[in-house]
Amino acid sequence: MRELLRRLGAAFSRVAAIAGVRDLAYSVFAVFLALGVGALLIFAFGYDVGRAFSALFQGAFGSVRAVSQTLTRATPLLFTGLAVAVAFKVGLFNIGGEGQMYWGALASAVVSLALVGLPVFFIIAGAVIAAALAGALWGVVPGVLKAQTGAHEVITTIMLNSIAVLGTTHLTANYFKAPGAVDQTMRLPVEARMPHIIDGTGIGYGIVIGICVVVAVHWLFKRSSLGYDFQAVGFSPGAAAYGGIASKRMIVLSMALGGAMAGIAGSMVVLAQLGRFVTGFSPGYGFTGIAVAVLGRTHPWGVLLAALLFGALEAGGMTMQLSARIPNDLMTVVQGLVILFVAAPGLMKIFPSLRPKGGTKESSHVA
Repeated sequence: MRELLRRLGAAFSRVAAIAGVRDLAYSVFAVFLALGVGALLIFAFGYDVGRAFSALFQGAFGSVRAVSQTLTRATPLLFTGLAVAVAFKVGLFNIGGEGQMYWGALASAVVSLALVGLPVFFIIAGAVIAAALAGALWGVVPGVLKAQTGAHEVITTIMLNSIAVLGTTHLTANYFKAPGAVDQTMRLPVEARMPHIIDGTGIGYGIVIGICVVVAVHWLFKRSSLGYDFQAVGFSPGAAAYGGIASKRMIVLSMALGGAMAGIAGSMVVLAQLGRFVTGFSPGYGFTGIAVAVLGRTHPWGVLLAALLFGALEAGGMTMQLSARIPNDLMTVVQGLVILFVAAPGLMKIFPSLRPKGGTKESSHVA
């Protein structure tokens, strides 16, 4: 067994040494390692591993409905992941995706209801733009505090999350509440909701919008001067300022852009899932987006793949729970293991058996 682990480690090191694929190779390896440990846990608790993973696959990809569930669950995670990734390029840690998403969701619902009667394209476009603006405005607040006072964005965004959740609850309960006991807005009519790509499949245009945003963010960081300025500030704010880049302006812009991404996540939930704004609707999309960004190495395409993975785990986890009687907590453990292994590449150093013999050059790529 030890020899097998050593050979697997050596093979992984050789793949990781190829320029441009090291991070991807490590992330893929970490995912399979986490699934392997999850399988051991399922077995240790007395469940059928084969049946469990079969149910996981069927629930995530086994039918058109399963694929639609995976994509639906992945879409908000894609945008909250991008919200973290964009700010990270400037050296900031945006923990405020949850609050930015709540404002975006409420703005999306209110604008959609106000635009009922217009063609569906204008309703959807208006709702998404309103959500992006609301999230961006909420993202600007910690950005300005960081740029002007040095207030740490982790602290301010965490505090602003609570304000956003309570603020949207207050506004909904007092100004936009539909009749009934639940604090929620009126239900959006069918023509104001996200249409399906193919009728009857449940696959909406949200994922298409997400992919378009991924392409735009990739272009921003690879082809635009603004993206260059963002990354320059992230590498060294002092050197960037010396080179003529307005570091404070980049900080505010990056937080605004990240907030816009999280705001769009809220609109996706309202337009494609709930059909209205419901207070306390999020199961933690903003915080799970942090894990998605980490797994995707803050690269736009990596964030997309990570969001799809988490969407598949959530959709498949429900099927595991129903058909294979696997507790949903075990899927949460697997997600945690994925984050642990991906976020801590130095963890490989504590497994000497995974280091290839005959030098340290290869193994250094793993770390």
